[in-house]
Amino acid sequence: MCCNPDDTCSIVDFRYMKLQTKAVHAGERQKLGAFIPISTPIYASSSFFYERMEVLTEVFADERPGQTYARLGNPSSDALEEQLAALEGADCAFSTASGMAAVHLAVMAGLVDRRQSIVAANVLYGGTLEFLASVLRPVGATVEFCDFCDLDSLEKTVKETQPALLLVETVSNPVLRVADVDRIAEIAHNSNSLLLVDNTFTPLLQRPLEHGADMVIYSATKYLGGHGDVLSGIVAAPQEQQEVLRLMQRTLGGNLGPFEAFLTMRGIKTLPLRMRRHCANAHLVADWLGKHSAVKAVNFPGDKNHPDAEIAARLMPAGQAGGAISFDVRGGEKAAFDVLDRLQLTATAASIGDLHSLAIHPASTTHRLLDPEIRHGLGITEGLIRLSVGAEDISDILMDLDQALGAA
Repeated sequence: MCCNPDDTCSIVDFRYMKLQTKAVHAGERQKLGAFIPISTPIYASSSFFYERMEVLTEVFADERPGQTYARLGNPSSDALEEQLAALEGADCAFSTASGMAAVHLAVMAGLVDRRQSIVAANVLYGGTLEFLASVLRPVGATVEFCDFCDLDSLEKTVKETQPALLLVETVSNPVLRVADVDRIAEIAHNSNSLLLVDNTFTPLLQRPLEHGADMVIYSATKYLGGHGDVLSGIVAAPQEQQEVLRLMQRTLGGNLGPFEAFLTMRGIKTLPLRMRRHCANAHLVADWLGKHSAVKAVNFPGDKNHPDAEIAARLMPAGQAGGAISFDVRGGEKAAFDVLDRLQLTATAASIGDLHSLAIHPASTTHRLLDPEIRHGLGITEGLIRLSVGAEDISDILMDLDQALGAA
């Protein structure tokens, strides 16, 4: 949600402050009465009442600030949304019950009163691919998948299909290609299309709205929450998208609860600190894996030999290319499973962005529904392991990988 001048938003203007300060303070200290809580409380109430019916009707009509029903707004989720809007340089943000709920919200908002046509990147999170192919296509939407790293092919596809929206990840899951958001936004807007960008892998490191995106999407379950204890999502956008996003959020009903809003907001306070550690550790791990005899290839945007190294260097801070790596082990699926089974410090789990390191085999889990031939063509091989590098001491991370790969 967005704040009006008379609303109960934070009493501090964060527009000119640094990201570290915004992450710690934005959304907090909302003046809801004579007192100001130093940390936003958990408002565990499904509805709110007023002593006079006249006031309630004015709040329902958006004639005065206030709360009525938790699906329409809650002080806890409102604070989180203010925090995210400040971090993204957005005019508004809307919280959802999961990352997929955020994808659903953004896509449905992008299709309202527009051609029911989408051009999506051919390498996306498995749940997003399934939503586009198995949910939207059967109800009549046209969905074209395209290599967003081949800008000439993308431009041709967009001109031919004239879609309502384009959907891409800043860093693709799990092969870690980097989207040239500036150029993709230009292609989208030349055809009057909206650009939706999933920035789950690189919060703070990339700010897609500044590069022309119309909406930015997060699975806040990942780096934003950061502790593996909350499921949540976020859509942030400029003023032009506010009303349609508000309408969709209120009617689709995939809202975030107050407990989850509290946990996500708490996690974001340490996000700048955590991201620096994730990035530093990932660089060291990628370099180490690249020299290991059991590893055929390493995908990491911070590698100077990465196919999108120039784009990554231009769009992300120096020395910070995210905390995710994928690497292909020799011996295919059996070797990959053996490595994953031998990991001790690193947990095998289908997520990223936690403080602790996580690893998964995408071909048999997150992207298992893709046709094997298509999957292999996208670089999701049987030997590919996705590694979310945590904030542990680097020597312990490398020791764990060494003992797991040593017998491969």
